[in-house]
Amino acid sequence: MQFEHSPQLRDAYPDLVVGVVQAAGITATVDVEARTAAHLAEARRRLAGGAESGFPEIQAWRRAYAAMGLRPTKYRCAAEALLRRLRLDGELPRVHPLVDLCNAISAAYAIPVAALDLDRVDGDLVVRPAHGDEAYLSFAGDTEHPEPGEVTFVDSAGRAHARRWTNRQSGWSAVRAGTSSVLIVAEALHPGGGPAVSRLVAELVTELTEGWSAPTAAAVLTAAAPRFRTPTADDDRGQAVSPGSR
Repeated sequence: MQFEHSPQLRDAYPDLVVGVVQAAGITATVDVEARTAAHLAEARRRLAGGAESGFPEIQAWRRAYAAMGLRPTKYRCAAEALLRRLRLDGELPRVHPLVDLCNAISAAYAIPVAALDLDRVDGDLVVRPAHGDEAYLSFAGDTEHPEPGEVTFVDSAGRAHARRWTNRQSGWSAVRAGTSSVLIVAEALHPGGGPAVSRLVAELVTELTEGWSAPTAAAVLTAAAPRFRTPTADDDRGQAVSPGSR
């Protein structure tokens, strides 16, 4: 499978830097309590200095949403939604060990992180403006169609795996108890976000290796190296690539 952001999207958002991690051997039985606690402590440390709306990472996403014609306080990027919930409720909900870990890392870095079940993705995956005929399955089980021009993750079958870019993931490819192979995507829009994404990717690879002993492949994608291809059985695995593509 190949993953990339469309040239149109990269032209519109030149500061976009994307971290990608593919991992196999994921289970729902790993204890990530200590790992998530450390990342949430970092998120709380940042929140102690002021609300998430003032973070440069979040401000960049708010500007992007406004440019897309979306009200940023109605449609928040996933990282802002997590930080807001952490600030108001003091904790984040427990869903699945991998999702909990990704959510905690997302909150710590204030960067949206999505985890998709690769077995539920058909062919290649492109982040691009929607045509309007893509099918999106909500967590409630309803089928929706992204608005034309709305940024979404689209696979080769025309299925949308997100709404409003990083606002909501799809219930179709959500990580669940039986998930084994995942694609994790972290997207930053703030100027100078490359080093933060590189650290996030390296941290994810470490957590996956130590927690699941999971074979991984990873990359940091930029305009100069925008594509990631999931490895075949013959490829070397277990090392992060930064920056570049496989």
